[in-house]
Amino acid sequence: MNIVLLSGGSGKRLWPLSNDIRSKQFIKIFKTDDGNYESMVQRVYRQIKKVDSEATVTIATSKTQVSAIHNQLGTDVGISIEPCRRDTFPAIALATAYLVDVQGVDPEESVVVCPVDPYVEDDYFEALKALSEQADKGEANLTLMGIEPTYPSEKYGYIIPKDSNNISEVSTFKEKPSVEVAQDYISQGALWNGGVFAYKLKYVLDKAHELIDFTDYKDLYNKYETLNKISFDYAVVEKESKIQVMRFKGQWKDLGTWNTLTEAMEESVVGKGILNDKCEGVHIVNEMDVPVLAMGLRDVVISASPEGILVSDKEQSSYIKPFVDGIEQQIMFAEKSWGLFKVIDVENSSVTIKVTLNPGHSMNYHLHRNRDEVWVVISGTGKAVVDGKEQMIKPGDVITMKAGCKHTVFADTELKLIEVQLGEEITVQDKEKFPL
Repeated sequence: MNIVLLSGGSGKRLWPLSNDIRSKQFIKIFKTDDGNYESMVQRVYRQIKKVDSEATVTIATSKTQVSAIHNQLGTDVGISIEPCRRDTFPAIALATAYLVDVQGVDPEESVVVCPVDPYVEDDYFEALKALSEQADKGEANLTLMGIEPTYPSEKYGYIIPKDSNNISEVSTFKEKPSVEVAQDYISQGALWNGGVFAYKLKYVLDKAHELIDFTDYKDLYNKYETLNKISFDYAVVEKESKIQVMRFKGQWKDLGTWNTLTEAMEESVVGKGILNDKCEGVHIVNEMDVPVLAMGLRDVVISASPEGILVSDKEQSSYIKPFVDGIEQQIMFAEKSWGLFKVIDVENSSVTIKVTLNPGHSMNYHLHRNRDEVWVVISGTGKAVVDGKEQMIKPGDVITMKAGCKHTVFADTELKLIEVQLGEEITVQDKEKFPL
């Protein structure tokens, strides 16, 4: 089975845990059997491999998410990188060309496209497998998954099938309606449109060539910034007459807000938090090293991270985005392909960061023109390279890099550093990479 997971957006509705670099699907909030926590993308990837260990998984995403994907899933997963955001049709066209031209998948094979962040059980992925097999039959150019609605939602578009069979031709599509109209759609047998569909790779490649002048994946990638922003639904789905829908009756939740996310949490508290016995329906998600105490609250979510603190009525938390859009805040936490960093102090001419490198990983060999840096090793062992000179490092060691000095660090074990950046102009743009 070939699966393309769409991983876009900044997920600001889950602020302060999500930001422009760290989207909601990378927040580790779901407890696993071994007592650790996994993110939405880790959970979905694990479930896919459980159902089909040979599945080819490709994630269509932006440059800013690549490091987090490698950090959480390793390097075996395929990544179709969007140079910039151009909506779902260009993203799916690029991912399709990536599978054919880069991964060498036969254009006659089918692929399933779905969001990276649904909260589902294993039966959903069994249904994806069946969806792929249905697309293989070639009875339709597109085969959609229609979610059996559990209530008249205003958040989803609707698919109205021609009959009540498990697999049916599609009669029509409806945009996101009011509650009253949604109830009418449901009475007609309508299904939620969860953005899940399957097709033979050649079909979308042909559609892409009809709408875009390009030769292959590399050419499409180079032209990506010039493409019109258009959704896959508008460009392809709504114009296709040969289309089927397959019903899905299992659990399916879109965890796009704090309200829906907390419904899926197995624990009321993640991180340091205390609820007194007068609290009802209260959830705490705390990434800070200080405790959060909640007393006598009802239906409230409290979330704390280096980016900020949210205290909100759960229903009101759905309306967070315009407020977050008005907050100007530098990125205080991010996952990288080699580990992660957390900003712990910002002054006018200094920034202090806690850096964690995963075993066997290293930073790029790089320099900064406008700032000095100092590393203090607080745990673990590894090797620092400063202007070509190697030095084995251990807890208590201090490494100093002047502006213009090339440097990197390798981790033998998990390696934790305190990095102090010193300069009048400290920016993320001030970085030049070099081969080592």
